[in-house]
Amino acid sequence: MQQFMSQLQHLLSAPGSGPVNWDLARQVAASQLAAAGDPAVSPFERNAVEESLRIADLWLEPATSWPTGIRTSVAWNRNEWIFKTLDVWRKLCDPVASRMVGAMGDLVPPEARAQLGPMQSMVATLGGALFGGQLGQALGSLAAEVLSAGDIGLPLGPAGTAALVPANIRAYGEGLELPEDEVRLYVALREAAHQRLFQHVPWLRGHVLAAVENYAAGIRVNREAIEEAMGRVDPTDPESMQAIALEGIFTPEDTPAQKASLARLETVLALVEGWVCHVVDSAAGERLPNVVRLGEAFRRRRAAGGPAEQTFAALVGLELRPRRLREASVLWAALTEHRGIAGRDAVWGHPDLLPSDDDFADPVAFAAGGLDLDDELASFDFSAPGGPQEQAPGGDTPPRLDEGDDTDKS
Repeated sequence: MQQFMSQLQHLLSAPGSGPVNWDLARQVAASQLAAAGDPAVSPFERNAVEESLRIADLWLEPATSWPTGIRTSVAWNRNEWIFKTLDVWRKLCDPVASRMVGAMGDLVPPEARAQLGPMQSMVATLGGALFGGQLGQALGSLAAEVLSAGDIGLPLGPAGTAALVPANIRAYGEGLELPEDEVRLYVALREAAHQRLFQHVPWLRGHVLAAVENYAAGIRVNREAIEEAMGRVDPTDPESMQAIALEGIFTPEDTPAQKASLARLETVLALVEGWVCHVVDSAAGERLPNVVRLGEAFRRRRAAGGPAEQTFAALVGLELRPRRLREASVLWAALTEHRGIAGRDAVWGHPDLLPSDDDFADPVAFAAGGLDLDDELASFDFSAPGGPQEQAPGGDTPPRLDEGDDTDKS
C-alpha cells in the first residue's frame, strides 16, 4: 500500500467520481495480493475446475427442479475475483461511503467552509481516497479467502458465470486435511447450486441486493470516530493514512425499521444458503466419502464468517452471515419431504411465498400447511416489481444439459 499512498497528493488534486476512490481501492487490493501471493491458474487447474462444475451440474439434475444455470465455467485467481465482482461491491458500498464523506464535510465548521471555497471539495476527495484505501484492504483480504463467485451468498459475479478460485480451495482443503479434488467438487456443487437458484428465480438477485441496500440505508455514521481518525492524519505525510483504521465508524440505527431491515436481510441470506446446503448435500449423497464432514465444515464457515468477512463487516457495517442457516436447512428439508422437489422449489416462485422469520420456529407446520401454490400464484400480480417475469442480467434461460450424457456420475 505504501507505494500508492505516495500518490495521495495527486489523488487529492484530481476530481472524484463518487464517494469511493475505486481506482485506489483496486490498486491497494492488487498491491496487497502481490505481497501475499496470487498464484496464476494453471491449465491443469482450469481443466479441473471445468470438469468439477460439469460433474456438479450432472449431480444436481435430480436434486432440483431447474436445469443448469451455468453458461460459463471459469477458474479465477484472486485478482480476477476482485475485478469481476467490483461492480456489485460498488453498488453496495457507495451509499454507505457517501454518508461517511458527508460526515467528514460536516466536521468543517460552517464559518470555515466559506473561507475554504473550492478547497472544500478536497475534503470529499480525501474521504473517497481514505475509504477507497480501506476498502481495497478489505477486498484484498476477502479475495484471499473466498472459494467461488457465490461463496458469501451474494450474486457478486456475472449472471451465468460459475467461478472457482483454485488457490483458495487448495489452501482450505489443506486446513481440513481432505483431498483437494473432493473439496473442489463440493465447492463446485455449491457454486452450481447458487447459479441454478439465481438464474431460475429471476427476481432473487435484485431482492437480495435490495435487502442489503435497505439495511445499509439505516446505518449511521459515528462522527466522533471519524474525527478521531482524521486527527491522526499528518497533512505533510501522505503515508500516515496507512495507519488509519475506519473500523467502528458505522453502526446500525437501533430503530424498529432498521431491526426489521436486518431481520429481512438475515432471513433471505439464510434461505438462500439453507437451500444450497440442503440441495448440495442431497445431490452429493453417497458420492463423496467425506460429504458429512464437508457439509458441517461449510455450515460452520458460513455461520461464523472468516477473518476477512469480519474485517469487511467492521468497515462498512454489513454482516453477510446467515445466522439462521441450520434452521433454514431444516425448513427446506421439511418442504422436500412434504411437497417434493418441485413443490419445494416452487416456493421461490414469488417473494411473498417464501417462509418468514417466524416460520423457522416450526418448519414442519409451514411445509405441511396445505398451501396450494397454484391458487397462491394465481392471486399475485406478476406485473408488479419483483414478480417472476423480471429477468436476471443475462437474459434467456440456459439450455438443459444433454440428458443422453453417459458420463460416469460416480
